[in-house]
Amino acid sequence: MSQSVSGAETVERQRTASIERVTNETDIKLQLAVDGEGKSDFHTGVPFLNHMLDLFTKHGQFDLSVQAKGDIEIDDHHTVEDIGICLGQALLKALGDKRGIKRYASVYVPMDEALAQVVIDLSNRPHLEYRAQYPSSQVGTFQTELVHEFLWKLALEARMTLHVIVHYGHNTHHMIEAVFKALGRALDEATSIDPRVKGVPSTKGVL
Repeated sequence: MSQSVSGAETVERQRTASIERVTNETDIKLQLAVDGEGKSDFHTGVPFLNHMLDLFTKHGQFDLSVQAKGDIEIDDHHTVEDIGICLGQALLKALGDKRGIKRYASVYVPMDEALAQVVIDLSNRPHLEYRAQYPSSQVGTFQTELVHEFLWKLALEARMTLHVIVHYGHNTHHMIEAVFKALGRALDEATSIDPRVKGVPSTKGVL
């Protein structure tokens, strides 16, 4: 799929990327289309992560495929971490020089009693600010501390500033679900093309 930047320059480019990562702990193949239709295909061995990635993809209108084999007989840590790494690398690769993008986004998403906020700057300066306190340490077999691990590796590899705040909630599943929905919507907005933007949205002339 392609995006156009109108005005003084017109750029047609495919904002897609494929990433493969093989270690002694994981074997991951990931494909991302930024300008997608919300299509998803996940086989990670971590059911709760599959669910969250499906929400992220649908609400971000991306196309995302993840095939992962990891040492989940130990725990889910390495698989979740490395998928975050691969998704960040794919996003960075797909966006290229970031000409014409909006760059910033701030999104609130409610999920019943829970409210999450995600604020993004595709700045090329990786940083995660994460404010969340969950009522339980696990959802099913999924450890809630892995949400931080996923988001930090995503922000690091995508080289973006990412602020995630869960303002309140009573149900841990709802709270994390609100985070992933807000993440998808915020990235959709920040990566979208603004026809008014000429070149890169920075006074430095580069991101």
